[in-house]
Amino acid sequence: MPLIKLNDRSIKDVTSLPFGVGTLVHIQSQTASNSASISFTTGINSTYKEYQFYFIDIHARTNAVRFQFNFSTDSGSNYNVTKTTTLFRAVHDEADAYTEFAYSSSYDLAQQTTFAFFGDHNNSSTADKNAGGTLTLYNPASTTYVKHFLTQFNNYESGGYSVISYGAGYGNTTSAINAVQFKMASGNFDGTIAMFGVL
Repeated sequence: MPLIKLNDRSIKDVTSLPFGVGTLVHIQSQTASNSASISFTTGINSTYKEYQFYFIDIHARTNAVRFQFNFSTDSGSNYNVTKTTTLFRAVHDEADAYTEFAYSSSYDLAQQTTFAFFGDHNNSSTADKNAGGTLTLYNPASTTYVKHFLTQFNNYESGGYSVISYGAGYGNTTSAINAVQFKMASGNFDGTIAMFGVL
């Protein structure tokens, strides 16, 4: 693949980008500023078989809370899709004194409609601490199959810990998923979320 030059442009300004065997097409971005939630209620349809959400500088306004998400089948009137998920993490601290690799059994879901966590470690509200990651949602417009998803999320936790969490699961519905909401478990947050379709 030839070298791609973006000329120092922000990812939210990119309209398309070669990525693996597909092309990312920017659909929309939303920026939270001390906001309770961000909801994507348009643009999730049968146009693409795969959607990717990018989380940029996600910063909790309340200390020690977790970032989470849920899906809707009624254009955002309700975010309550039944989900089964799995989640694991790796942790390393700045002092090089602590490492961990573990399955996050306390934060997975088994046929539950509650919001799913991106990670099992808290986000800090300290001014310089933030988080970033991705959510990939596969074929949300299908009316035949359940809806699989993958998550990757790295946050800078209080005490100087880098925590990378990997998750996966499925929305156990054959109805089309047409909206997604993101929020902290409590309190508000800042940051940008960009949604792309994959050709």
